Amino acid sequence: MSSTTTAEKPTAVRNQVSGTVRISQVQPYLFFGGRCEEAIEFYRRVLGAEVTMLMRFKDSPDTSEGCGGGSAVDGNNVMHASIRIGDATLLASDGCEERTSFQGFSLSLTIPNAAEAERVFASLSESGQVQQPMIKTFFAERFGIVADKFGVSWMVVVMAPS
Repeated sequence: MSSTTTAEKPTAVRNQVSGTVRISQVQPYLFFGGRCEEAIEFYRRVLGAEVTMLMRFKDSPDTSEGCGGGSAVDGNNVMHASIRIGDATLLASDGCEERTSFQGFSLSLTIPNAAEAERVFASLSESGQVQQPMIKTFFAERFGIVADKFGVSWMVVVMAPS
């Protein structure tokens, strides 16, 4: 029997029957290397994103906050932001690195109709790179993939009627 109790696990709830951890949600956290505010404004315009929280490095109550290793950080850079896109929350920061690399994942947008999906796809494509043009597939009325101007990959989908 373990000496660790459920009460000692504040970040997750342990299921007593199966022993698995029940997670309440998974939220992507993107680092924009000094372009976070620009990305947020782009997502506001293109996706109707709503900023629910934004803190700059200079506003941190902990004066030791910044980048590890004593690296200087611009106080106006975004330390942490939370934005709502539809029913999802996306977390973002400028982080401490100048270069960013968004590889190995895509954010998926489910849009209710083809006209709106085409508009969103075209807007995300501005200064970006289309990876899969919008097409009709066996699983979707419309589907496309685009890397936006920040390098974030988006899958835009209008589900096929059931």
